[in-house]
Amino acid sequence: MLRTWLRRSSLVLIAIGFTAAGINHFRDPALYLAMMPSWLPWPEALNLISGAAEVAGGLGVLPRATRRAAGWGLIALLVAIFPANLQMLSTGFPGADLPAWVLWVRLPLQPLAMAWVWWACVRRREDDPARAARSVAT
Repeated sequence: MLRTWLRRSSLVLIAIGFTAAGINHFRDPALYLAMMPSWLPWPEALNLISGAAEVAGGLGVLPRATRRAAGWGLIALLVAIFPANLQMLSTGFPGADLPAWVLWVRLPLQPLAMAWVWWACVRRREDDPARAARSVAT
């Protein structure tokens, strides 16, 4: 029961977080363009694409029918935007004077976010080791 509550709560938080971040790509593109590595082509288009992907993925995790695909999409997005976190190590966070250690801490948070999305959206119930152990015991 607790696991179900945690998973449902995670789905709502993932949906809100990614949807809000995606909308912000359109509201404040300068923030995201400042994070984008200079070697990437078409920064404005990439900003719009990543914002649209965040909104689509955020909303997509809510219906059961699209949850797994949306989860995989969000994991791919988190991989794709990792260079922006690396870029911030050299340029800082746009509009904020954050200490370097905060920017370094962001790096391992990306794989943790990927694991969270996988657990809440992609993992099948039969992948649950506790569930498998209960099935074998009965």
